[in-house]
Amino acid sequence: MARFALLFISRPFDVRSSSGWRVALALLCAFALTPRTTAAQTTLTLDDAMSRARADTAEARALASSIAEADARIRQARAGFWPRIDLSEVVQRGNQPVYVFGSLLSQRRFSEANFAIAALNRPEPLTNTRTALAVEQPVFDAGLARLAVRSAGLQRDAATAERDRTAQDLAFRAAEAFVRVLQLDAAVRATDAAVTAAQSDLERARARRDAGLVTEADVLAIDVHLADMRQRQIAASGELAVSRIQLADAIGVPLNTGLVPERPAPRPVGADADALVREAMKTAPQRRQAAAGEALADIARRTARAALLPTVGLQAGWEFNGATVGSQESSWIVGAEVRLNLFRGFADAARLVEARHAQARAAAERERVDRTIEVNVRAALARVTAARAREDAGRAALAQARESQRIIRDRYEGGLATATDMLRAAEATLDAESRATAAETDVILQTVALDRALGRL
Repeated sequence: MARFALLFISRPFDVRSSSGWRVALALLCAFALTPRTTAAQTTLTLDDAMSRARADTAEARALASSIAEADARIRQARAGFWPRIDLSEVVQRGNQPVYVFGSLLSQRRFSEANFAIAALNRPEPLTNTRTALAVEQPVFDAGLARLAVRSAGLQRDAATAERDRTAQDLAFRAAEAFVRVLQLDAAVRATDAAVTAAQSDLERARARRDAGLVTEADVLAIDVHLADMRQRQIAASGELAVSRIQLADAIGVPLNTGLVPERPAPRPVGADADALVREAMKTAPQRRQAAAGEALADIARRTARAALLPTVGLQAGWEFNGATVGSQESSWIVGAEVRLNLFRGFADAARLVEARHAQARAAAERERVDRTIEVNVRAALARVTAARAREDAGRAALAQARESQRIIRDRYEGGLATATDMLRAAEATLDAESRATAAETDVILQTVALDRALGRL
């Protein structure tokens, strides 16, 4: 748009004429409607992208809610230590003999006349209003309440480990989108340079054709090459726009945000694989999750065994009965209950066997997780090492390709090389630049992958 405006400005016109005013108005509208892309652009670092993915996305908010749910379950489990208090209000009316007999006694209105056979068999309808307060306090529950609290705490630990693991996945997804934008941005710059170079080659070929040194075939071949480079330029620009949208989605910002990733500086990575494995065993959320699962299996076994022990509880009740609320009479009762499980069809024994096998399975699962963590760390370290080697090789190959292209162009100018040689050198330079960019960005991504394997994200 700026070039379009300068074209008009470079041509003098008279603003006093009607056509001059129309041109001036068109320029004014063009500048007013031109989007300010530079003002909307936001510089983004890799660390910021991963932090936003862990905190600002819908998935991150869902993970935070899961921890709050686990905390609530702990409070629910602690209720087993407290007494249970129930208040009830019941209003009944009927002539059922047992109901009438008991209600009269509860209302303390039973008299000798109520012993009459006719009154016992066919009593008059009676209304009873009952207000009752019941209290139950467990004294010994075979440790079930304590085990329930411990189980809820372990579930929260498992949920926290799952949150951390998923947060690492979100951060890695953001890093992948970040690196993808870097790759495509470099691809756009490379295709821009390739289009410029192809245009220069086309002018060179036309000059040699006009001088009678080459045929029209050279010009046509380079023209086809230029069209191909322009197609690649358009495709890369489109993919770059899509990748920016995907990056915005990965970090939880509006999709129309103009994100400009900033290439991170290279940082050292420890080469001692054994030390890195030991670090991962301490910090990897998968291991914490597996340890919590193994402890939960032990809690389940102890809970199954506790079902074989007796339980002791205290009970108390205070109630008011009367024909109306105002005429109620009070009464109370207290007691204790001891319950011992003698036989339930061998279900408790089977449940205990099941819990023992589940505990063995959880222990094997934790061992498998430890093995997986070690494999992931060693593999990630190997990939980082290979990516850095490819980065060095890619840079050297790119420098050689550019120098080769320069030499072949000079030879073409001197009539010592053909247009095919020049096009082959241009393709080789573009491919070398693509491979070099891929290697450079792969170092970034594989370093992040190593951090994820170590539990650092």
